[in-house]
Amino acid sequence: MENKEYKQRAKELVKEMSLEEKAGLCSGETCWELKSIERLKLEPVCIMDGPHGLRKQIGSTDNLGLGVSEPAVCFPTASALACSFDRDLVREVGTAIGEECISAGVSGILGPGINMKRSPLCGRNFEYYSEDPILAGELAASFIQGAENTGTATSLKHFAVNNQERRRMTVNAVVDERTLREIYLRAFEIAVKKGKPSTIMCSYNKINGTYASENAYLLDQILRKEWNYEGMSVSDWGAVHTRVEGIEAGLDLEMPGNRGINDRKVVQAVKEGRLSIEALNQSAERVTEFILKSMDRKKNQNCDYEGHHILARKAARESMVLLKNEDAILPLGQKASVAVLGEFARNPRIQGAGSSKINPIQVDNPLEYMKQSGFSITFSQGYELKEEQKEANRKDAKKQKGTQNQKLREEAVATIQKKDRVIIFAGLPEGYESEGFDRKNLMLPENQNLLIEEICKVHAHVVVVLIGGAPVFLPWRDKVQGILLAYLGGEGMGQAVADILIGKESPSGKLAETWPLSVEDTPCFGNFPGEGHRVVYEEGIYIGYRHYDKTQKAVQYPFGYGLSYTSFSYQDLNVRQQGEQIHLCFTITNTGSITAKEIILFFVRNPEGVVHRPVRELRDFVKVEIKAGETIPIEHLLDSSEWGYYNRLEKRFMTPTGIYEIEIGVSCADPRLVARVSVSGEIEQEPSDIENMSEVEEERIPARPYLLEDSLEDVKHTMVAKLILFFAKYMMKKETKNDKEQMGMMMAAILEMPLYALVTSGGGMISESMMEGILLMLNGKYAKGVWKLIRK
Repeated sequence: MENKEYKQRAKELVKEMSLEEKAGLCSGETCWELKSIERLKLEPVCIMDGPHGLRKQIGSTDNLGLGVSEPAVCFPTASALACSFDRDLVREVGTAIGEECISAGVSGILGPGINMKRSPLCGRNFEYYSEDPILAGELAASFIQGAENTGTATSLKHFAVNNQERRRMTVNAVVDERTLREIYLRAFEIAVKKGKPSTIMCSYNKINGTYASENAYLLDQILRKEWNYEGMSVSDWGAVHTRVEGIEAGLDLEMPGNRGINDRKVVQAVKEGRLSIEALNQSAERVTEFILKSMDRKKNQNCDYEGHHILARKAARESMVLLKNEDAILPLGQKASVAVLGEFARNPRIQGAGSSKINPIQVDNPLEYMKQSGFSITFSQGYELKEEQKEANRKDAKKQKGTQNQKLREEAVATIQKKDRVIIFAGLPEGYESEGFDRKNLMLPENQNLLIEEICKVHAHVVVVLIGGAPVFLPWRDKVQGILLAYLGGEGMGQAVADILIGKESPSGKLAETWPLSVEDTPCFGNFPGEGHRVVYEEGIYIGYRHYDKTQKAVQYPFGYGLSYTSFSYQDLNVRQQGEQIHLCFTITNTGSITAKEIILFFVRNPEGVVHRPVRELRDFVKVEIKAGETIPIEHLLDSSEWGYYNRLEKRFMTPTGIYEIEIGVSCADPRLVARVSVSGEIEQEPSDIENMSEVEEERIPARPYLLEDSLEDVKHTMVAKLILFFAKYMMKKETKNDKEQMGMMMAAILEMPLYALVTSGGGMISESMMEGILLMLNGKYAKGVWKLIRK
């Protein structure tokens, strides 16, 4: 059927539903399944976690969705894949994941995630593409197109302004309108309009005082009326605050199931006239339409998992970034004898922790593929992964002396004797970055830094392979000869790393985020993760390279940075302008001796004017393959009408008249060709000051009397909360089978979960009546609270 036919059929079916059926259909049956209505032949459909692979949970489901999952191909995480700057590759990955969903009988996958990287400390940054909204939006659109073309629904997330894990379920993100539109919504707009995702997922947090799950400005005014989105909106799991207000605002589906609690409230609100039946009908129709489309999609299709594994390797190779290659230490010579150091070489970390953790089918081992490449390899462990978090928490670093890690370092030093090259695998262990909590600093574990420093003292030819989901500070970067950044490269990372190191492939990735020199240099330092339940986005539009350009602060590596085993020459730029259309023609020559790929970045340098603007902004990107010695022509079109800023007085984007510079280059700090064009736009009218968001009314500080909006962390000092947390830890150990990393994420999630969410998302352990009793006891009314519990 065509979309119009599905919509019409959904309307007809909703007319046949009772009020109770409509309300029930707008919430999940279980953690992963939508409700069915047998008499109307609406079947149960399921949606599962992603986004860098399918995480189909096995057996009984916990409401946090962190149980054991079925095997699936684990692709590079978004922070890695974004470094490919390759729309076609990302589309291929989306297609492969969509095919695995079909094979597993899954209707939709929860992804991609496109929240902006406001701070490198966000614990979930590995799931997000970039600090730049154009790059994030374009890649997300490609992923969505790939998956949706297979018949698999996607869920674009997390809408919106979800840029930290600390208090993510309750924090109020205070952001001015221009910043909201230009930075935090632009990627969503691109992905919605170009990708057309079947669903879009709201975030947990508040935006300017209103929860995302009941924010009519976002869910209706912008998403529906301005962007003409026709799909289904769904809550993040447990993100619903007030369900009746959510439906009125346009939130169609609550996930997971609420055990009928909110369904009954919706029915009552309609009967009392507090909720319009039209709003409920509209949401029920969108959910019904989603179910109908899911029922018609292909099911149980055979899937080429081996082919997908090969694609995962390709994606990892295309995404790796060569940060340093002094004296062309890489690729390794064919006769080189190599010492490989570091536990990550034989036990690679391929993904992040939390709800996106895939159960990989086959994990390539870097050490084994290095050995298979014909090199003389010796290995030494160098450090222990299990001890790193403990060591990082010690107040006195000198206590490391005499530990097992010191012995491992000594063994590593002995291993490298008479070796031509030393390859050290280092990076962030899983316990350092995860959904549920943010990082405290940019440091690698100290035992890894010590290993690298000691090796550099006795060997001149050292290469570090970096593994992790986000930027780290590299105190030894001037002492090593080579640095290859693998990020979290998925299950094919092992062979991909070996291919790059030995020169089978030339690295072609570029950084999709800036690597700063310190936390203090980051744009939101002092305003991340905020104070109490509020975080103010005082830096405005200046995040990522926009901030470093404006402040002229030095960085470790700029946005777009990445080296190759060859070199490229940019020449012969010609510009032709037809109104708003800017036609660019130039040539690129591969001046080296190997075939390689080059990423071309198109920045527009903004003119100075009445309104403050970033120095430059990414407007487009292209990736091309060029043979050794070959010169190829590049023709590219830019649209100057898209170079505007959001005018908060007129409530729209506008492009000011002026002289703009188009920078064609390899990073935001390295333009190779520059063209000046005159744009006939509009006269600027907006004042140049940034809205003073710090003047927004202060948030309430949680204290007695406690409210249902307060979290367990707010009351964790009370005996009541301690008992709840004791029981929660017991249940978590059973659910995660004592997986410490997953337990850490779950513990953070439970601590920051509002009390009201413990009722609807607590798996039935706490009823509304029980929570009333708990709240009474938290507020010192123990007799009434205990009586309430006893009556229950």
